[in-house]
Amino acid sequence: MLGRATLSRHEDLARVAAEFSPIPRGDDGEPVFREPWEAQAFAMTLALYEQGVFTWTEWAAALSATIKEAQASGDCDDGSTYYQHWLSTIEQLVRDKGIASEQTLEERRNAWDRAAHATPHGQPISLANDPL
Repeated sequence: MLGRATLSRHEDLARVAAEFSPIPRGDDGEPVFREPWEAQAFAMTLALYEQGVFTWTEWAAALSATIKEAQASGDCDDGSTYYQHWLSTIEQLVRDKGIASEQTLEERRNAWDRAAHATPHGQPISLANDPL
């Protein structure tokens, strides 16, 4: 159950996204995440917004541009790649704002990949499992 403050923040984000590409929702109207990383990307977006990294207008424009670019490149546009675009947008914004370089992001992706391969099947993936 989301608290009132979290609900308000997540509804603000959902409203902004709905203008061009609605967040996938379940029958109860709540956002639907197929994988834990999707919920984490959603939460990360809220945290970055709250830290003043971007405005909702900036976020909406950036996510819209990411989705349009993917569609122009042949994205399946069936909703299955929505949070991949979401994550790409977060990465682009943190690069554009000078928060993280492409090298830093690549190093983090590689660390998660190594951790995923080192994590026993059925266990949550944690960066602590990265053998490096």
